[in-house]
Amino acid sequence: MSPDRHPLRVAQVSCYIDPLGRGAEKLLSAWPSLADVAAAVREAGVHVSVVQAAALDEVIEQDGVSIHFVRERRAPALRRRLGLWASPLPRRVARRLAELRPQVVHLHGLSFPLQARYIAGRLPNVPLLVQDHADRLPPAWRRPLHRYGLAQVGGAAFTVRDQAAPFLTAGILRPGIPVFEVMESSSRFTPGDLAEARAATGIEGDPCLLWLGHLNDNKDPLTVLDALSRAAAELTDPRLWMCYLTAPLLELVRDRIAGDPALKGRVSLLGPRAHSEVESLLRAADFLVQGSHKEGSGYAVIEALACGTTPLVTDISSLRRITCGGAVGALSPPGNSLAMARALVEWSGRDRAQLRAGARAHFERELSFAAVGRQLRAAYEAIMERA
Repeated sequence: MSPDRHPLRVAQVSCYIDPLGRGAEKLLSAWPSLADVAAAVREAGVHVSVVQAAALDEVIEQDGVSIHFVRERRAPALRRRLGLWASPLPRRVARRLAELRPQVVHLHGLSFPLQARYIAGRLPNVPLLVQDHADRLPPAWRRPLHRYGLAQVGGAAFTVRDQAAPFLTAGILRPGIPVFEVMESSSRFTPGDLAEARAATGIEGDPCLLWLGHLNDNKDPLTVLDALSRAAAELTDPRLWMCYLTAPLLELVRDRIAGDPALKGRVSLLGPRAHSEVESLLRAADFLVQGSHKEGSGYAVIEALACGTTPLVTDISSLRRITCGGAVGALSPPGNSLAMARALVEWSGRDRAQLRAGARAHFERELSFAAVGRQLRAAYEAIMERA
């Protein structure tokens, strides 16, 4: 933590109540970023507390941060169908915030306009920063309520500034509101020994390609398969290993693999893998491949870079930001298998050890928790100056 004599006091708050009603320890295990991001901000020289709406009242001290789980009532099922904004007002959360006397409140999510309005009203002289977490633009009939709820917000954070445009165009965020580029989170993954990782995971190839993501239209596995088919003849022994949870396109993927001699024997459908295994898989892979058409952040790409694994992904705003415009990986237009095939061939010919070192160095500089902490501190200070 920096030696600031009177560090800025910030409260990070989430009004989303765990539907499983888990206690503090289990919730922190399931949602590690809740504590990790706060700890990163503390290391950047900010006095930070976390207030999380929850099923039970508990307070935990972790990494120098007080995490307050405050019991709030969940909305009945009928109201929840109307959207998260219809949840009860966070009265007990707001009282705890007032007791903490923050100079800035950081509210996670754009989907809580009434909660934002309520908190702003109870702490009228405290600027409020809201952060996007892949929030969807609400339907037109809800937008007046969102405009009303977010009217008093002092700033908004997005992974990349372009993501704010739909919310500004729809009038949900007021014109001229300060918009900050802040990564949602980071990763504790580290590079490891390549041979050990391949022995542990059983994946191999030259190049060894890893897919992490759903098999759906947005992730677009068919374009990635087409790219591999085009590039296979120019590569030594390419192998693609696909990990996924939901798989609405699974049969199409299987048919595509079975019907193409260039893909047979080169693509393995691994299915779901525990997050604890992902680090080893990334350490074993030469490249992470994705065909996403949109991403709120791109967490798999961040994890890949943490392990020193180069991403060969699509040219969308969040991934452009994460890779610094393709400086540490290839960016292909979404749906363009020819461009991705060219990237596979070109990057496979580069020095893999240098790529790993460069990927990890970029992660530490731009995407680590230390970087996230610096980004948030700058945003807090900026909205304090404007308050």
